[in-house]
Amino acid sequence: MRTDVRRTHNAVTTATATTTSAAAAAVLAGITTVRNLGILAHVDAGKTTVTERILFLAGETHKRGEVHDGTTVTDCHPQERERGITIFAAAVSCLWDGHRINLIDTPGHVDFADEVERSLRVLDGAVAVFDAVAGVEPQSESVWRQADRHGVPRIAFVNKMDRAGADLDAAVASIRERLHPVPLAVQLPVGREGDFTGVVDLLTMRALTWDDGPGRDGLREGPVPEELRAEAEHRRRRLDEAVAGLHPAALEEYYEHTALSTATLAAALRDLTRSGEAVVVLCGSAYRNRGVEPLLAAVTAYLPSPLDVPAVRGSAVGAQVAEGAQGAQSAEVERAADPAGPLAALVFKVNVTASGRLTYLRLYTGTLRRGDTVLDATTGRTERIARILRMQADSHTETDSAVAGDIVAVIGVKAARTGATLCAPGAPLVLEPPVTAEPVVTVAVEARRSVDTDRLAVALARLAEEDPSLVVRTDPETGQRVLSGLGELHLEVAVEKIRRDHNGLEVVVGRPQVAHRETVERGVTGHVHRHVKQDGGAGQFAQVVIDVAPLDGPVGAQEGGGFVFASTVTGGRVPKEYVQAVEAGCRDALAEGPLGGHPVTGLRVTLTDGATHSKDSSDLAFRTAGRTALRDAMRACRMVLLEPVVEVTVTVPQEAVGGVLGDLAARRGRVQGSDPHGATAAVTAVVPLAELFGYATALRSRTQGRGTFTTRPAGYAPAPVAAR
Repeated sequence: MRTDVRRTHNAVTTATATTTSAAAAAVLAGITTVRNLGILAHVDAGKTTVTERILFLAGETHKRGEVHDGTTVTDCHPQERERGITIFAAAVSCLWDGHRINLIDTPGHVDFADEVERSLRVLDGAVAVFDAVAGVEPQSESVWRQADRHGVPRIAFVNKMDRAGADLDAAVASIRERLHPVPLAVQLPVGREGDFTGVVDLLTMRALTWDDGPGRDGLREGPVPEELRAEAEHRRRRLDEAVAGLHPAALEEYYEHTALSTATLAAALRDLTRSGEAVVVLCGSAYRNRGVEPLLAAVTAYLPSPLDVPAVRGSAVGAQVAEGAQGAQSAEVERAADPAGPLAALVFKVNVTASGRLTYLRLYTGTLRRGDTVLDATTGRTERIARILRMQADSHTETDSAVAGDIVAVIGVKAARTGATLCAPGAPLVLEPPVTAEPVVTVAVEARRSVDTDRLAVALARLAEEDPSLVVRTDPETGQRVLSGLGELHLEVAVEKIRRDHNGLEVVVGRPQVAHRETVERGVTGHVHRHVKQDGGAGQFAQVVIDVAPLDGPVGAQEGGGFVFASTVTGGRVPKEYVQAVEAGCRDALAEGPLGGHPVTGLRVTLTDGATHSKDSSDLAFRTAGRTALRDAMRACRMVLLEPVVEVTVTVPQEAVGGVLGDLAARRGRVQGSDPHGATAAVTAVVPLAELFGYATALRSRTQGRGTFTTRPAGYAPAPVAAR
């Protein structure tokens, strides 16, 4: 009898294990069909329109949204619809060909580059959209470099092929020259400019054409048109050769057959895309709904799933962190995208409204369920997940759980900030947060009515919580509240958001000011400082001798250089632990320079000698000595005030170029070149940021509204003598 019970128990256990294993396998299979995707581009290249067409073709929307009509899903904020640009990164989700695509539509304006940075931190792949006429534009280059830093695989989509002057080959050449990957065009346009009707797929050697109907069934597939056959075959041979030169398996087949099969070519393109060695290039016209289906097919075929990317790295911290203790030990660990593993999720966006707090997460490992208690490993605080939402820009659908690889929003998390890690309480882990850009423009803000002062303080705190690149502080001299951001438009949008979200709150804004820096032009050597303090009890004694020099040439921080500390002390005159304290003190001194209290950058400090006392020397004494020594040394140095400069690209009619060049020169701009494009020209110059306040209005007036300009940060340069 006992034997039968044991057999029955074993059979039940085996069946349960088999069921559990099957369920786990099904979850893993589901993760392989997930694509966490970002849309990246220069402003007005068509990112939002591409997103809208993806949602339309996937059946998530029943009408094609248009930016100019203010009917798009992702540009859902009133300011976005009024200005016609993307300001806030918006997350949406759709199903396509058995794959779940979690998509983030990112801003294209340089002032909102921090939104792009936070999005790229949690994405597995991206589509870079380029204008078929302009090719690689300044912000296209900036977001490409951001994706490089995060190791995000990309495919390229050359949009607006129906515009006058559109040229796929020129766009591909600009990708090769300015971005430096190996671009692999897998399509040939059918028709030019206004007659663009479709593409030839060079892998299958089939023509894909679209009509102008409003529905989703406008795609037609057929043989390659006879007039394009020779060109298509030529381009396919060139594609085979390029891929064979980059991929070992493809090279082997190419040597054997002097051509690649479709399967081998597709597999090689997938490997090259995911390794970053090459970028697949497609083309189309998103506005006319042409070329989007092949783009989606490329996304599912070439970009990685959460299981294909490297395991996430983080610092696994001891139990002290969970209890809020200081000094916890940590060690770097890797965790794969395993739904059965301990939870680890990164907060990449926070949306605070009067009705609640929405926290956006990327799950890297584990499973999150409604009602779970999670640990904010950054602060040691526990949070409870009340609801889990799959976002569709400003709308959502609820779900009971989310697994590794998902991008969701949660309600119930009260204090986690952007960059925080939410993890299982029993397995604390801290993931690397997104890098926050340093503010460069500042305005003073105050409530028009004194009774609204407290309301303004709450509104500013909420802004800074949602956008870490906005910094709020109180000026110690004037007592004014000061708001700092990444550009004039960034601050303008932030202030307008306060006015809209807090009815009746009137805000007065001062003239924008730029964030200056200070640096060393000519240093000093052998500066001696002795710190002695004796006021009863244990005393303090430290003596240091330092050299201060520019970091790179005569003006070390012209291009945004930093700080380097070195020690040449020998004979143990300053013990190693005190050397670290001296460095910490020097870093403290960098907060305020002698010229105007601005942060100091671009210098090298060398500790050359020092002295200690057997009883009175300590870390605190040497830190104080290092701080005071550098402050005194900087007063003896020749210092230079630096101001932020930006690279400006101004696109104007040819007849307005002369006036624009003169205006840029009057704004202390250094013109770097002028590139003609038919009836227009693109003028590139480096201009002090302070001189560009109000430039948009001046440019429109000078060019009868036909001129546009874009900017991107270019570091720091010496300010005029009058400003020093």
